[in-house]
Amino acid sequence: MAERESVDLSNPKTVAQYLRLILTGFAMGAADIVPGVSGGTMAFILGVYSDLINAIKSFNVDAIKLLLALRLKALLDHVSFRFLLALGAGLLSAILLLSSFLSETMDNPAGRILLFAFFFGLVLASILTIGVKVRWGLAPAVALIAGTAAAFVIVNIVPAEADHSAPFLFFSGMIAITAMILPGISGSFMLLILGQYDYVLTAVSNRDLPPVIIVGMGAIVGIIAFSRVLSYLLANYYNRTVALLVGFMAGSLWKIYPWKQCLEKDLDRHGHERCLLEQNILPDTASETFALALILLLAGFLLVNLLDHLQSRKNPVFARFLK
Repeated sequence: MAERESVDLSNPKTVAQYLRLILTGFAMGAADIVPGVSGGTMAFILGVYSDLINAIKSFNVDAIKLLLALRLKALLDHVSFRFLLALGAGLLSAILLLSSFLSETMDNPAGRILLFAFFFGLVLASILTIGVKVRWGLAPAVALIAGTAAAFVIVNIVPAEADHSAPFLFFSGMIAITAMILPGISGSFMLLILGQYDYVLTAVSNRDLPPVIIVGMGAIVGIIAFSRVLSYLLANYYNRTVALLVGFMAGSLWKIYPWKQCLEKDLDRHGHERCLLEQNILPDTASETFALALILLLAGFLLVNLLDHLQSRKNPVFARFLK
């Protein structure tokens, strides 16, 4: 990972750098639409994670002072505006262009298997490509195990009964945005666990502003505070922190494993059935989707490894075949 983030994308200058950020944002947006997949995972895979955390961290007292002094050019440079604009443009484009398609795909059992197979390959490859760059020892190994265990427990929690009080909505916003920037954990899934997902979606649809504002305030506080924690950990405990984040991705593989059986259901805000508790099962190798799912899984795995090799020239999968 160190090699992949050696290129400074926080202050893009070339068309290629802008294009890379837009495509990275597009991948993050596509991932955020899919329950159980985190946009933070895509940022991690595509080598902009540290830049993203530092850009969020830059919204601080100094930024407020520059704003009050109307030093707008200095403010835009301080908060890595061009970086965030390019990333945000890609993310918004993905949400606008892919929401309907991915929603329909998720509602189709065969489509869900194929979609999750592709993301499974992406995340599996990211664990390999980032993991080999960690200087492993006892502490990183413990961090890896802790991250894997934590993510596994989180993705297997059954959604709680709803509490829509203002303090809990604020807390839910903080937790959801924190999960969203962590690789392997979905912010929308955390809202579902906390019993707020349908309530917040309904509030947004009905233009019911108070709950949306409270959740948004919690998200702002959460992302500003947690980005500082992550930035500090990456700067001072890099190997252990990256090992922990790799563990989060490893634990999340349980959630995005393609072949599942639903054990417990309820109804969403539209009256449609929604699965609350799933168990992973062996695939039906005779089904029409099995071979295609394996192809998509392999395609996702090779895609990440190829991108890693093009940047580092040291990818363990491609280094022997591409010079």
